[in-house]
Amino acid sequence: MTQKPKRIALFVTCLVDLMRPEIGFSALKLLEGAGCEVVVPDGQTCCGQPAYNSGDRRTAHQLAVRVLEQLEGYDYVVIPSGSCAGMIKVHYFDLFANDPEMKRRMADLAPRVRELTDFLANVLKITEVPGRLEGTVTYHDSCSGLRELGVCDQPRALLSKIPGLQIKEMKDARACCGFGGAFSMKYGNVSAAIADEKIHNIQDTQAQAVVLGDLGCMLHIEGRLRRLGDERTQVLHVAQVLAGDVAPGSGS
Repeated sequence: MTQKPKRIALFVTCLVDLMRPEIGFSALKLLEGAGCEVVVPDGQTCCGQPAYNSGDRRTAHQLAVRVLEQLEGYDYVVIPSGSCAGMIKVHYFDLFANDPEMKRRMADLAPRVRELTDFLANVLKITEVPGRLEGTVTYHDSCSGLRELGVCDQPRALLSKIPGLQIKEMKDARACCGFGGAFSMKYGNVSAAIADEKIHNIQDTQAQAVVLGDLGCMLHIEGRLRRLGDERTQVLHVAQVLAGDVAPGSGS
């Protein structure tokens, strides 16, 4: 029997906290249901990714120091977002490159920072999930989770444990949705064109929902779907589906 880690820090992320807090509660439900003691550290804030991507290294460094101090001391740090997990696990080393002590502390923390589905599948090795959803879904691989953390098979393996749920792969599931944080604001026309291609591939599957693991991508795809008049296709975070927090036929 797999021994469960004792204490888990749940890093909720800014977008989840501000836009879709129910995703955070779904992640909490999954972790506690798997036997973990979950703590949401007080005062957690942005991981620094927007500042880092915009070239504001001073602000990004200040936020990184704060986040590191908040997350040390737990068995694992679990994040329902590939982009935020990638920022902390991968890019903090760049921010701390000239600070040997912070780099040492980050080297200690990094192996314990895991994206939610990776943690559930590869650390806890859970064999069942509470989700129940009949029908067909397709899965979008968000760029950061896929390329920085290797999150690809994990969410699909977990979704396959839901009775009655089928996964139909879309064309170019690994292709970007066009969000890219500030990219979608700086290059709106390019971003929209990329999103339209992704949406075409989603609709071609005739799945009732597209499931994914990053809220930025989720909001981007959903917004474009609705602007194009598609009110049928659901856009769901994988935590919601796995936790059974999706009403049949509901929106995201």
